[in-house]
Amino acid sequence: MEKKLTRGEGSLHLRKDGRWEGRVVIGRDEQGYPKTKNVLAKTKSDCLAKLKALKDSVEEVKPERLSSDMCFGAWLDHWYQNQCKPTIGPKTQTDYENRIYRHIIPEIGQIPLDKLTTKDLQLFYRRLKQGGRLQAVDRYGHGLSDRMVKCCHVTCRTTLDQAVKQGLILKNPANACKVPTTRPKEMQVLTPEEIQRLLIQARENDCYELLLLELATGLRRGEILALQWEDLDFRTGALRIERQVQRVRRELVISAPKTKSSCRSIILPAPILGVLRDYRQSIHSRWMFPSPKKEDSPLDPAAVRKKLAKVLKRAGCKHIRFHDLRHTFATNALEHGMDIKTLSTIIGHVTSATTLNVYAHVTDTMREQAAASIERGIAGIEPPRRPSASARKQAVKTDFQAVKGKYRKPGTGCVSQINDHLWEGRYSPKVNGKRMARNIYAHTEAECEEKLAYMIREMKAEIAAEKERRKRTELAG
Repeated sequence: MEKKLTRGEGSLHLRKDGRWEGRVVIGRDEQGYPKTKNVLAKTKSDCLAKLKALKDSVEEVKPERLSSDMCFGAWLDHWYQNQCKPTIGPKTQTDYENRIYRHIIPEIGQIPLDKLTTKDLQLFYRRLKQGGRLQAVDRYGHGLSDRMVKCCHVTCRTTLDQAVKQGLILKNPANACKVPTTRPKEMQVLTPEEIQRLLIQARENDCYELLLLELATGLRRGEILALQWEDLDFRTGALRIERQVQRVRRELVISAPKTKSSCRSIILPAPILGVLRDYRQSIHSRWMFPSPKKEDSPLDPAAVRKKLAKVLKRAGCKHIRFHDLRHTFATNALEHGMDIKTLSTIIGHVTSATTLNVYAHVTDTMREQAAASIERGIAGIEPPRRPSASARKQAVKTDFQAVKGKYRKPGTGCVSQINDHLWEGRYSPKVNGKRMARNIYAHTEAECEEKLAYMIREMKAEIAAEKERRKRTELAG
């Protein structure tokens, strides 16, 4: 039996194609991300030999000895690579690496671990808040958001807690820091009438089946986009959720769901099964919701977000996130009498307490039901009869007609809403056979249209001047 590889000697695993693959970290790139190389072999022993030869061919970097006077950056890297990274998913890894190698280590990584003070951390957080943004400054300003600053603080506090446990420092300087308070964005729920308008408009925009299934199951966006037809048993109505799709460093990554409890099976109602059975006839892909641009690929989560924003706007609904559709499902389920434990299982929460804390808010319907129960049980008075389910269904019927797609005139660019407070304008004319694209950003649609029109005039003037210059050059030649 081959000796198990120790930490620092690389990794070894058997691929699905029967070959062995060895991988070792050879250094880090300019942004601090690990650089790796791999070797392939038919047998495990050959792979080990190739892996050793690869290690010998690159410059060995001995890990720094763990001590109280080591640099904070070295300790943070050690903690992340050995204790944190193996326990988190690809998307979370990207978030951690962005904070650690692009913000924390470049700013305070050279301070000795035992010399790092609360003041050092507090000044670091202030710099992040005032001018820590490295990208998209024109969109969001120079400073990082309160949420990002708090995430950096949590990362520092967690790794310093571990340093205290290992006896490298006596106390955690991050515990005394004051950081911006962040409030989670309030989730919104669509009304029954808004749901109807949404689904009517969704038919026009070719996303009816996707949104209908989401409103009927409350799946996370990554979970519903990762569904394959083999996950659905049309005979029993059982739908398996065992993977998710995420965008990691501009690539779509298929991975395991968020938690162990997220791997689950739910039963779809017969009407939903009927819709999906008809929809199946028009889909020639293993993915339930395939990408229209890439072969054998699921829909991009970003594309779904943009599609939902367009449907909501045309349907006259309030602007919500895709995750709020999950919230809508959970709230409706509770209103119609589903118990917390069952709901927790369906939506994939670890405990029922999580479901209560996140999704169970007191709606008007719940308050009416509670008042009726009290009146019946304590006062002994028969409450007035509530309208039947069929009557309530009739009450929310709508005469809404789907809005047909509106096309902007050629040469006027396009405008899209990115989030609640940000709009994007884009103009991309072809110049000499090449696409020349520019973007502008604004906080309102009207402001965006105004800035876009100004940018288009400037670009057209530039293009005209360039054509005139080329014409003169040709005449002179």
